[in-house]
Amino acid sequence: MKPRETVYRCQQCGFASPKPGTCPDCKRTTGELVALVEERLAPPRGGRRVALSQGRPRPLRDVALEATPRRRTGIGELDRVLGGGVVPGSLVLIGGDPGIGKSTLILQAARALAEVAPPVLYVSAEESAAQVKLRADRLGIKADGLLLWAETDLSAVQAELDTVKPEALVIDSIQTVFLPELESAPGSVAQVRECGARLMTLAKGRGIATFLVGHVTKEGALAGPRVLEHLVDTVLYFEGEQHHAYRVLRAVKNRFGSTNEIGVFQMGERGLEEVRNPSGFFLAERPRGVPGSVIVASLEGTRPLLLELQALVAPASFGTARRTVLGADYNRVCLLLAVLEKRAGMPLANQDVFVNVAGGARVIEPGADLGVVMAAASSYLDRPVPSGTVVIGEVGLTGEVRAVTGLLARLKEAAALGFERAVVPAQALPDGVAPPLETRGVSTVHEALEALLG
Repeated sequence: MKPRETVYRCQQCGFASPKPGTCPDCKRTTGELVALVEERLAPPRGGRRVALSQGRPRPLRDVALEATPRRRTGIGELDRVLGGGVVPGSLVLIGGDPGIGKSTLILQAARALAEVAPPVLYVSAEESAAQVKLRADRLGIKADGLLLWAETDLSAVQAELDTVKPEALVIDSIQTVFLPELESAPGSVAQVRECGARLMTLAKGRGIATFLVGHVTKEGALAGPRVLEHLVDTVLYFEGEQHHAYRVLRAVKNRFGSTNEIGVFQMGERGLEEVRNPSGFFLAERPRGVPGSVIVASLEGTRPLLLELQALVAPASFGTARRTVLGADYNRVCLLLAVLEKRAGMPLANQDVFVNVAGGARVIEPGADLGVVMAAASSYLDRPVPSGTVVIGEVGLTGEVRAVTGLLARLKEAAALGFERAVVPAQALPDGVAPPLETRGVSTVHEALEALLG
């Protein structure tokens, strides 16, 4: 009998070594010393995992396309992020911070799927059946087609699928289930990798739509090896601030739809509620006629969002000026402040600058660059940006204002919310198409300052 193989593996990146020590990959990329954990792999008892073979190689022109039916979850924002609904046989991974609402969202989706295509098997590997039942009662979930099972042994779940024959499967969470033939602890690299591969085989082979709930690290990335993200068809991140009611579901990988789509939810007493007008939700409490406040039109996937950017510029109390950024990229904001100082002549080197995206939202696309610049200049000059104006544009290092994608969709969203004017890149004005509101094109930051602040 072949002796069991012992390896030492990094719990963050999956690096394996035959000797103990620290991970060289993590030290090279992050500078951290991560100790390698010993793992002993026993030979599998059930034999080799069956591969998903589809015959012999054939020319691409001979491959027949089959229509892929989608099942609506009844949650419009979730269906939007998934690309129109759940695809049978797909493997969906949902990650997010603890307490953000992952289990609440997946339980509401399981209830909707149980009404459309029962049965749905919900495997709770973290909470007891009574705890999940308490959450279901709070959410008003009483679907007969939803089966609940508190189990951590994935081999037992696999055996039960022959009896239950579910149309959808939920594993909450992938870090707590395990395979008994592996001696490593649940949540280790070997267990997560093998459990993910086993669930992928089950989903594809049986046509079961499978949802996996995953933990995240302190940096916000999915815990476990990166191979888990490569195995699944769709990766969703559930984001939000603990002190704000809104939540954002963001798709970063989707084999059945577009990426970078978002769905907006609001946490209420009856669970997660859809926010069908996110722009109005984020701008509900915006001040008017106040220096340092600018409305920008961001584009998340195919959805335009209007957000309020706030900036506060004040003389530095100490020798080194502070830069504090919430909801935007810190390095990009520092770059834009340097452009504002160099190209517009505003001495910000001795000024503390604080930038915030109101409402706890996030904006990471370059179309909000001009809004950041205008908000900082407005606060420094103590002059408000005219009310009813939205600002759109990317800013380059030479002070030029560059065109952005989806300008017409952004302008339509601003007009629908009652905005009357927009400052946009001059090169991006549509030819032959009348914009839905009054627009003024600018080519440089200096022109934008004259247009908005005089």
